[in-house]
Amino acid sequence: MAQKGVQLDQENISCCICLDLLKDPVTIPCGHSYCRNCIKTHWDKEEEKKLHSCPQCRQTFRPRPVLVKNTMLADLVEQLKKTGLQAAPADHCYAGPEDVSCDVCTGRKLKAFKSCLVCLVSYCEKHLQPHYDVAPLKKHKLVDPSNKLQENICSRHDEVMKMFCRTDQQCICYLCLMEEHKDHETVSAAAEITERQRELEVSRLNIQQRIQDREKDVKLLQQEVENINLSADKAVEDNEKIFTELIRLMEKRSSDVKQKVRSQQRTEVSRVKELQEKLEQEITELKRNDAELKKLSHTEDHNQFLHNYPSLSPLSESTDSSSIRISPLSYFEDVTEAVSEVRDELQDVLTEKWTNVSLMVTEVDVLLPQPEPKTRAGFLKYSHEITLDPNTAYRLLLLSDENRKVKFMSQHQSYSRHPDRFTECYQVLSRESLTGRCYWEVEWRGGVVDVAVAYKNISRKWDGGECRFGMNDKSWALTCDNNSYRFRYNRADTPVSDPQTSRVGVYLDHSAGILSFYSVSETIALLHRVQTTFTQPLYAGLWLFTSFGDSAELCKVK
Repeated sequence: MAQKGVQLDQENISCCICLDLLKDPVTIPCGHSYCRNCIKTHWDKEEEKKLHSCPQCRQTFRPRPVLVKNTMLADLVEQLKKTGLQAAPADHCYAGPEDVSCDVCTGRKLKAFKSCLVCLVSYCEKHLQPHYDVAPLKKHKLVDPSNKLQENICSRHDEVMKMFCRTDQQCICYLCLMEEHKDHETVSAAAEITERQRELEVSRLNIQQRIQDREKDVKLLQQEVENINLSADKAVEDNEKIFTELIRLMEKRSSDVKQKVRSQQRTEVSRVKELQEKLEQEITELKRNDAELKKLSHTEDHNQFLHNYPSLSPLSESTDSSSIRISPLSYFEDVTEAVSEVRDELQDVLTEKWTNVSLMVTEVDVLLPQPEPKTRAGFLKYSHEITLDPNTAYRLLLLSDENRKVKFMSQHQSYSRHPDRFTECYQVLSRESLTGRCYWEVEWRGGVVDVAVAYKNISRKWDGGECRFGMNDKSWALTCDNNSYRFRYNRADTPVSDPQTSRVGVYLDHSAGILSFYSVSETIALLHRVQTTFTQPLYAGLWLFTSFGDSAELCKVK
């Protein structure tokens, strides 16, 4: 009873505005008490009306009353604080509009702590205590507070629904079991819950396993991002180093050409100037001789003329200048032309190789799950134009239609010797290597045709049939004839179900290790799928039976 009295005191000294213990309590003329700030704020809102009311009894006052501290309540609040008995905030103690309230509390209701599925009543902690103390009540099922307890009551019989009808998938009461659900499959609600909980547990385990798997996948993808970034950074760094080296090499070659040109320039200029100096000396000497001859020719004294004539200096040997040819300024133009040729060749090489570099960049493909297309239109997004390589074709195979069609002939074709040529297998490989995601179609005619893919290093010689597609671990082949299809790898045959058509589609996802063969007509149907790991680029292959006229063609698809 003493504890109850304290609870009453706490309620009596709580502010009905903030629902907390009174702070700086004041009493207004009607006798009700509030926190000073709470009532002040309340009246500030009513200031425009010039009429002030009590939030509890609605009594009005004019003029606005002067707030006077209630010392007795203030002392009581302080005493309660010293004993540690403070009123809990309303949202932790009393039920709000969205809370489940105690059905037993009178007046202002506390929040419910538990709901009883047998009593169909919600209790606060105080009123729930008998369910912990009284033996019969201990057997009741307690759950978290619920506003839906009445949904456990049968609306028809006003009884608790403790049964479950599996036929109608609904909860029912015992009277329902005896009437409209009499012939239905029914169990106790507890049994159904146990079964459903078992299913939920299995579902949860599956979900938790999937969460673990996805978390591992996320970590792998994070690592993949780091690897991609590291690889890209290294590629950029290596690219800069390589091009820097190339630029340095070009600069060195430019400097070498410059030095050689300047050296040759100095040599040739020196030679020309040397000859020029000789010619100028000869001119000086000739002018001096000419002046002496002129002076002698004007001598009138015959004796003097004849006396001086023999003493004239003989002419020196003339410098040979017959080879001097003045030509247009084209002494080093050949050098410029040679350098230009180097530039043009480098441009051609860079243009050709740059395509490969760009292709290598675009073919970087992170191994992420990619669904296989379901329609032909979806496959055509990955279509590749493929041609056959004449250097690999067996001698009885004729290539035509821009090396897309192969036909078995009765006479050898005029192929040159080549190490890539199949010498004893009637087959041919594509010129193009296949990586990434590719799709192509083959139209075949005649007896038997192999539609295949193979590594470049597949054997070219018979060796007990080792070179034929599907007879080794370097090739995969779908054998098509008019009676049946079969798939072959490493000498193992696998029957393939119909439908049979004259056109076969091949889908390759190199990174994912997927190779699929499809029957193509008005619709597209899967014939066989391989899941493996490809360690090298693949090449499309065709094999023809030894029957004159058999043919196969790599189709142009749109």
